[in-house]
Amino acid sequence: MSCKHPWLYHGESPKAGRKLLLLEVDELTFALPLIYRLIHPAEIDQKSDWFSASVVTADEKQNKEYISLVELLQKVTQERKKLTNLIDPLTRLNQSLNQYFSDYGWRMVRKELSQIKKRQKKSHIELSKDLIVKLKAYMEQERLDSFDQAIDNLLSEVESFKATDHQQYS
Repeated sequence: MSCKHPWLYHGESPKAGRKLLLLEVDELTFALPLIYRLIHPAEIDQKSDWFSASVVTADEKQNKEYISLVELLQKVTQERKKLTNLIDPLTRLNQSLNQYFSDYGWRMVRKELSQIKKRQKKSHIELSKDLIVKLKAYMEQERLDSFDQAIDNLLSEVESFKATDHQQYS
């Protein structure tokens, strides 16, 4: 179940475009390592415009917001590993993230998260040059635009052939 947590804007909310969202349960595997990396006090010095004013001006050694956020991240991580209900701890974590990051900063976090998700969907396989030449010839013959389409088409043909072959011998 995916529950949408809207970002509460610190400044004026934008009139157009997609509204920012906080973290959702199905994003946690990608998001938690990113968040841990980005909330570190060293990041605050480098990207001060990503964080709320209270975080930027806080004493680095006694940053209560940072300490609280780390505790909430650990709680969500533990609950996720136990496969228990994450709604309450995730809600608290999202509220804390909303106070920790600026509107601009959260937009940048979402952008990085989107890139991570996109990379996770892609795989890299190596093919010999002669196989690529054959695949390109097949793409031209079948008027296909991408290797994905060509491979999908070939696999569909094989499945179709197997089904036809199976019916003949049944």
